[in-house]
Amino acid sequence: MSNIAGPAMLRNRFRRFIAFPLTAMVIGFALFMLCYGLSGYVANRLSVFDGTPLQTLFALAFAVVAVMLWKGYKRLIENVPDREMPLAAAPRELGQGLLMGFLLFSAMTGIVAMLGGFEVLGVRGTGQLWDMLAMAVLSGVFEEIGFRGVLLRQLEALLGSWAALAITSAFFGIAHISNPGASWFSSFAIAIEAGILLGAAFLLTRRLWLPIGIHAAWNFTQGWVFSAPVSGGETPLGLLITRRVGPDWLTGGDFGLEASVVAMLVATLAGLVMLRHAIQRGGLVQPIWRRAKPG
Repeated sequence: MSNIAGPAMLRNRFRRFIAFPLTAMVIGFALFMLCYGLSGYVANRLSVFDGTPLQTLFALAFAVVAVMLWKGYKRLIENVPDREMPLAAAPRELGQGLLMGFLLFSAMTGIVAMLGGFEVLGVRGTGQLWDMLAMAVLSGVFEEIGFRGVLLRQLEALLGSWAALAITSAFFGIAHISNPGASWFSSFAIAIEAGILLGAAFLLTRRLWLPIGIHAAWNFTQGWVFSAPVSGGETPLGLLITRRVGPDWLTGGDFGLEASVVAMLVATLAGLVMLRHAIQRGGLVQPIWRRAKPG
């Protein structure tokens, strides 16, 4: 009987080790960032489709793969049902996120324009529509699954919501430090505005659809609607012909409008409002040592 129980006990221990938050965090983040990188590699190999609807369809196909991979990760690594990406919640929460991301970036850009830092010179037309759509889909899906779905949740399971939000926000900012035109201030701005906003969106709903929608719409509105660099990328040819003028603290400099102090204030305020609602709903988690029952 011991020979039969031995392998079963080893399997159970292995399952618990794999599902332990630190182990699951390393496996999950590596898995999704690898897939994210693979999508970029394949996109480069299929550059003949750049600027066509097929480019966006390719991105959507990879997004579907990411959702399926997430559900497999939940089942095989965490050994629990998927509660973060239920398909039934996708239309409503994804739609809300897309609208929120568009409105937030538009409001921020409007304020910068009123302060004299942004000018609309004309209308270009479709420009790099398909490129920007593909970029928004891939960045929104993979970065939110990796940072909020994996890192924030697993850190939260050990350290609680506040520590997890702070760490993932800082890490998200640092992850952008190597981008073209980046500075320590731009990384700080990303950590504060995006880290808090997107983290709060997850903590409010406990699902990934809302932060995915916000993230994708923010990037798309920035790149295509207002023709501004996205996180230090090349200035895209978007719907509007625009120009940024004035000091870097107002315009974001070469990194783009999201490194503007105005963007930091607008997005952070929205994030704090959602975080307040999450607290009121009892959606925050205590550190593991406070949840542990004595004896």
